[in-house]
Amino acid sequence: MEYNALKICNSKAEDILKRLFNIKGTASKLPGEVDFNFRIHLENHKGYILKISRPDQDYNLLDFQQKLLFHIENNNEILIIPKPIRDIDGNYISEITDDFGNKRKVRLLTWIPGDLWNSISTYSDGLKFTLGQQCGLLTKSLQGFDHKEAHRAFVWDVAQSLWTKEYLYLFSGEEKEIIQNFQRLFEKSQPSYSTLRKGVVHNDANDNNIIVSSDSFSPSVKAVIDFGDSCYTQIINDLAIACAYAVMNHNDVLEAALPIVKGYHSAFPLLEVELEHLYNAVAMRLIISVTKSAINKIKEPNNKYLLISEKPAWEVLKKWHIIDSNFALFSFRNACGFNAHPNEKLFLTWCKKYTFNVSDLFPSVNSNNILPIDLSVSSKWINQVDDFNNLSLLESKIKEFQKEVPHKIIAGGYLEHRSIYITDSYTKAGNSGIKRRNIHLGVDFWLPANTPVHTILKGVIVTSTYNSENKGYGGLIIIKHSFAELCFFTLYGHLSHYSTTLHKVGEIVEQNEKIGELGTNYENGNWVPHLHFQITLSLLNYINDFPGVTFLSELDVWKSICPNPNLLFIQESLSKLNNI
Repeated sequence: MEYNALKICNSKAEDILKRLFNIKGTASKLPGEVDFNFRIHLENHKGYILKISRPDQDYNLLDFQQKLLFHIENNNEILIIPKPIRDIDGNYISEITDDFGNKRKVRLLTWIPGDLWNSISTYSDGLKFTLGQQCGLLTKSLQGFDHKEAHRAFVWDVAQSLWTKEYLYLFSGEEKEIIQNFQRLFEKSQPSYSTLRKGVVHNDANDNNIIVSSDSFSPSVKAVIDFGDSCYTQIINDLAIACAYAVMNHNDVLEAALPIVKGYHSAFPLLEVELEHLYNAVAMRLIISVTKSAINKIKEPNNKYLLISEKPAWEVLKKWHIIDSNFALFSFRNACGFNAHPNEKLFLTWCKKYTFNVSDLFPSVNSNNILPIDLSVSSKWINQVDDFNNLSLLESKIKEFQKEVPHKIIAGGYLEHRSIYITDSYTKAGNSGIKRRNIHLGVDFWLPANTPVHTILKGVIVTSTYNSENKGYGGLIIIKHSFAELCFFTLYGHLSHYSTTLHKVGEIVEQNEKIGELGTNYENGNWVPHLHFQITLSLLNYINDFPGVTFLSELDVWKSICPNPNLLFIQESLSKLNNI
């Protein structure tokens, strides 16, 4: 039936309310995908929400929603939820015949006062934490509840989202490629995804279903409403849906999702294996949304509510697409209190068994004595940006310093907060303004240009490239080291251009083999000569580059991915250098 013929006006809703519930109130329309919803205003009363179904709505599905609300009410005294109201005949589900002779179901629920999520101007991490917490509490309260209608075929169930493949023809270009990529990832994940914990979940924490307290100083999510999309599915899907909608209108969508994940986990602890599927689940919910919008443009072009999330959903999906899935996983793990990288503890254990000398890196220097140098924002040795980018001045200062300690290697910098990274490549738009990468992830060894550099372990060259960008790496070599229980990578930055021609990608280099030489400032990214040495447990999706510094907001994740390089070396010579 054509959409305009299904609609019910405010005066008709008021008549239905009076006839079925003997309540005289003023009705105003509310958005809704399936039901026609009305806010009922009464004097000196919080009011109600009147829900009128489309023709021939399945009674059992509405019974499922009502019993779900009763279950929550009986099992959780903390949660605020809408409460069903009986009609004059004592029924929670009423029935009317509309002007076209169609049977329509009617329900009345208590109104929960507050502001809708989409009316809030600022979304603090604290507010997003309470959203996750509310969703987690809902999941917890629904444990043990079931209903036959919860197991229905349902297009809004992320677990059933591959139906969207049938509608790929509605998209083209970049949008089609993004959708296909996530569909392939989701299909590939099915053997593990299908074994995840399942239960009845809310399944629709979108911005029109989230009630926020009317507190201008410290708002919090007080309730999640509208259980019409509840279903039995993988529990992780419920968190994914909350994230998908709540990160809309944010520059950094992954950063915006993390407080939600943390809040959910605080109320309903997640399993590590569930977090492995959260990234894909968020994407598939967004794909359902944009596909439904594309279909509805054809099916019900006059129903503007069905298109309300189309533009912001695409904005998130395009940003989500460029996030490395492993980095997202590591970030989710960190938010839940797990080691960000699952192999971090394994690496730390390995380092206790195997140690090396600094002279293994620089045999020609033949010294294992390190003298720490402070290049942090609080350094009294250097005037940060001005001195650091005055190459002749800094180089002369280091040479003078070296003369004072001729038998030591000047080095340092792991997790050092520096203010010297000034090019645009070190910045991006965050959710609270511009962010700058300025936390150093490696150790810098300040030695003269042309100093030979050797690998400390046998491995395979995975990156050998030259980057002439200002304040880049210059010559960069990354080596993969594989052991029965572990693999990790060593990174050698600011080498000469010639160094990158010595070995090809895929070539094996032996322990203590020369891999290159330190570059001059003309070829090492415009720095004073030094080696940037870094450990990483994952290369993420990088091929010919890898971050050597990170944002403060991402530090906990990156220091798990890139453990302290000093752990590889004999600790007696590095005790002062260790900044673990």
